[in-house]
Amino acid sequence: MSCSPFDLRDYLLDELVEEGRRQVDQHVRSCGGCHEELERLRITHSTLLTLREEEVPQRIGFVSDKVFEPSGLRRVWQTFWNSSAKLGFASAAMLSVALVCFTFFRQAPAVASVAPLDTSRIDAQVAARLSAAVEKAVAESETRQAGKTAALLAAAEQRFERQRETDMLNVRQNLDVLQKHYNVRENLMARYEPPRDMK
Repeated sequence: MSCSPFDLRDYLLDELVEEGRRQVDQHVRSCGGCHEELERLRITHSTLLTLREEEVPQRIGFVSDKVFEPSGLRRVWQTFWNSSAKLGFASAAMLSVALVCFTFFRQAPAVASVAPLDTSRIDAQVAARLSAAVEKAVAESETRQAGKTAALLAAAEQRFERQRETDMLNVRQNLDVLQKHYNVRENLMARYEPPRDMK
């Protein structure tokens, strides 16, 4: 609640004449409560300005509206789809039918004379491909590891350099403080030291 003669919302939204704005300005500078309320209004106003505009719905639907109820077929489908037992049974039934169809309708394999395979040549090709793939994977891994190591070393060097600079700054400051203490002590001793002719 504002004790200002004008509404602070009108002031914030620039709906006051110049004389009224001046009066509110003077009042807000002198009154802490009105100043806080004006700040809260400004924060609320800026927050509302950041929200994106959304289209106002043309009609509000109610729970009792028949428009939003799904059709009978859709309700049956959703009930079936949401029931894990029914879904599991349907999956098992479909798999069984597929196996039976495959068993009865598959073609018999053609009998043909197959020349014996040269397994030594295949083994050599597989071994060559495998060693190439292993070498490639090792090289990529070493490259990645070298990059990671370089990044870690660079980060450690930067941390060490920052720590060294901080330590040097602390040493300089401590030396300055000690020098000042020493100078003050020398000045005090010189001030209170009796003249040499009095000895």
